[in-house]
Amino acid sequence: METEKKDSSILGGKVADHITAMLAYWDKDLVCRFANSAYGDWFGRKKEEMVDKITIKELLGDPLFEKNLPFITAALKGEIQTFEREIPLPAGGTRQSLANYYPDIVNGEVIGFFVHVADVTPLKLMEKELIASSERINEQNKWLLNFSNIVSHNLKSYSNNLASILDLLSVADSEDEKNKMFGFLKRISEGFSSTVNHLNEIARSQNLAKLTPVRINLHEYIEKSRETLLVQIESANAVIENNVDKEIEILANPAYMDSILLNLLTNAIKYRQPGKPPIIELSSAREAGKIILKIKDNGKGINLEKYGKDLFGMYKTFHGNPDAEGIGLFITKYQVETMGAHIEVESKENVGTTFTLSFDSIKN
Repeated sequence: METEKKDSSILGGKVADHITAMLAYWDKDLVCRFANSAYGDWFGRKKEEMVDKITIKELLGDPLFEKNLPFITAALKGEIQTFEREIPLPAGGTRQSLANYYPDIVNGEVIGFFVHVADVTPLKLMEKELIASSERINEQNKWLLNFSNIVSHNLKSYSNNLASILDLLSVADSEDEKNKMFGFLKRISEGFSSTVNHLNEIARSQNLAKLTPVRINLHEYIEKSRETLLVQIESANAVIENNVDKEIEILANPAYMDSILLNLLTNAIKYRQPGKPPIIELSSAREAGKIILKIKDNGKGINLEKYGKDLFGMYKTFHGNPDAEGIGLFITKYQVETMGAHIEVESKENVGTTFTLSFDSIKN
């Protein structure tokens, strides 16, 4: 019988030594009473140097021991513990581990605890790869949503204007009126061609790390957006005051800038106060190495205390308009930040809204 027990003990030790995970037993005084060979790989300690000779604090060192102490204390209270820990290796580098502490309870008293520590480094690396892959997919989805919104919003503006101008042309009585309509059609056509070229550039650059910005004149781009929205402006009796410095240039993606201006101006017209012509003022300033663009309107405004945290969220609408999709401001914020700029909003119900865009100044 004694021989069988001895053989069983030897076999158990061999099994433990052939397991890659660390196995150990620590008594209530935190002295090692059992350790397998894996400790040599993890801590550079042979089991013969540990058993009955070392405390867990001496093995782990002060910093790691202090991190593990709450779990050790809980295990000695009879509570099973499971936690992750990064362990530095003697030869350099680290391993990610999953540790389990199992209390050894005899007659209702905890006399020590068993330890099982597995190397989960490959799983952690795979987890990081999955997270990185998920983030890439999310960015691609944002890009696709952004691109489809630009196509839909920008081209729809040209389409609506084209249809309206053609309707006006069909009922024009004088040659002056017809020539005026033809002038509008020419500018719409030029704007449409420019927008299509910008969209092609975005599509071509999709797989590049970053879209290449170009110098654009802010005042001129606002004028271009005003012409694109000519029919909506006249239908709403809107007034757009372009007080932006005519000399100011910024580095931006042309299609993104078109989309940002069209969306903010369209919103200012769409969400006007009933019976009150919309007045939209655009102004600029130079502040601390930044170009500041402000777009201020006298529209319905938004209760920022109630809706502020959702203002730039996807599919968030606030005024109950049946044609509101809740995607415009989400895309605008994405486009602004993609260009390295920043957007903020101030608003008060029944007073109006001011969007402030901040761009880096161009370094000469």
